[in-house]
Amino acid sequence: MSIKRIGHRYSDASTGKTLDVWFPRSNTQIARSCLALKVGLIKSDFVEIEINSVDDDPVSAEDAYLRLHLLSECAVQPNKINLDGVFGLLSNVAWTTAGPVMPNDVETLRGLIADENHHLNVTSIDKFPRMTDYVIPEGVRIGNADRVRLGAHLASGTTVMHEGFVNFNAGTLGNSMVEGRISASVVVGPDSDIGGGASIMGTLSGGGKQVISIGKRNLLGANAGLGISLGDDCIVEAGLYLTAGTKVKTPVGDVVSARELSGQSGLLFRRNSISGAVEAVVTDSSTWGGLNSSLHSND
Repeated sequence: MSIKRIGHRYSDASTGKTLDVWFPRSNTQIARSCLALKVGLIKSDFVEIEINSVDDDPVSAEDAYLRLHLLSECAVQPNKINLDGVFGLLSNVAWTTAGPVMPNDVETLRGLIADENHHLNVTSIDKFPRMTDYVIPEGVRIGNADRVRLGAHLASGTTVMHEGFVNFNAGTLGNSMVEGRISASVVVGPDSDIGGGASIMGTLSGGGKQVISIGKRNLLGANAGLGISLGDDCIVEAGLYLTAGTKVKTPVGDVVSARELSGQSGLLFRRNSISGAVEAVVTDSSTWGGLNSSLHSND
């Protein structure tokens, strides 16, 4: 899979470090402008980047930005494109309303634009910008754009509510309600609901290497946590944090670590309110009612 795209690059005027690259979907030369560029703190130019294979390691910040765009454009799915070493390639940037600059240049920027009719805000200091400044996904609603990083994969029919969060190289494959956190590498299948305050373990920190996926028609209850994969038609009870090592009583009465049930379908994970034991019982996902289809028609 060879990909060649034209992008507009911002770079730091003093060091030449790449700050960001925007790759228009039209693959044409479209320039941007901002106050940081106007006052000479950053520079801009056009760059053509080619990725011979998405299996190869990224080799530059420009290469990394193209890969993040491809994810957010839903041209590739999470975990299907190599992002090894991406953190080392990207600069830590102050993302401001006057353009991206190096963090130690924010005070200088304030002074240089003092005569402009502009109140400077710093929206974040991070290696990854918010997705919506670069890619507008089709058929998607996002309550708070600051909580969706460039490189998130949001399929048409996805609604990300104000407290929902989606990291890069993670996201949804169909109609989904996201009110919790989808961490890096996590993929959520169609017609699934990630409840308010719920969290799914990713692979960026804590030594986790297990890539977690959630299948179709699953409900992760409010304030629940998940450290194993789910098949289809599963429910995790609100407030239950299910790690790979959690001891679970199976439908046949055995007690196993939750990792042994990873990827299975048709299970309800709950804590017995009398004994306190975590149980997995056979269930029908229709018991939680499914998604409200009218909420996910995002035309």
